[in-house]
Amino acid sequence: MAKTAEVSLGRIESRPWSLATQVAMVVSASLFIAVCARVSVSLMPLTPVPLSLSNFGVLLVGLALGSRLGFAALVLYLLEGATGLPVFSRGGPGGVAQILGATGGFLLAYPFVAFVAGWIFERGERTFARALFSGVAAEVLLFASGLTWLGALTHSVGLAFRYGLYWFFFAEIIKVLFAAALSTRFGRGLRAR
Repeated sequence: MAKTAEVSLGRIESRPWSLATQVAMVVSASLFIAVCARVSVSLMPLTPVPLSLSNFGVLLVGLALGSRLGFAALVLYLLEGATGLPVFSRGGPGGVAQILGATGGFLLAYPFVAFVAGWIFERGERTFARALFSGVAAEVLLFASGLTWLGALTHSVGLAFRYGLYWFFFAEIIKVLFAAALSTRFGRGLRAR
């Protein structure tokens, strides 16, 4: 009987999600990232970029939901923030001003970071090593964008690295490890096919 049910219904992981379920997942993921962003520590006067869990949320959403839904969730997150909803890390001006400020390069890269993490992770067996590689590749994109933006704002590569990389390096390693571990352990049933 169980075999018949599995054949007729298909495995849950192999069936595509309904549109309503996908929308709910995207909205929930954007809210999850907003909660992660609110967990932040200001590092002023050392850097105008706060240390927050938002990067962890972006990686986890990209790895768990996949490239398409992860990208959509982060676009929604940026739209929520641009309209003035308090979804970005505390201490910033909020809204479009925060997107155009010191954290703008990081924020604008979020949809692409989630896409890259999900895309690489989808292209093979979903192991911890693949999730780790996906997370590292996505972080390289995130910091390339963030540092480029900071370099343009400060007109200095040295200041961009001082403000946007040195203070965050160790924390980002931990975030990538946790996102990879959680996505391989709990994210199997969430990925849209």
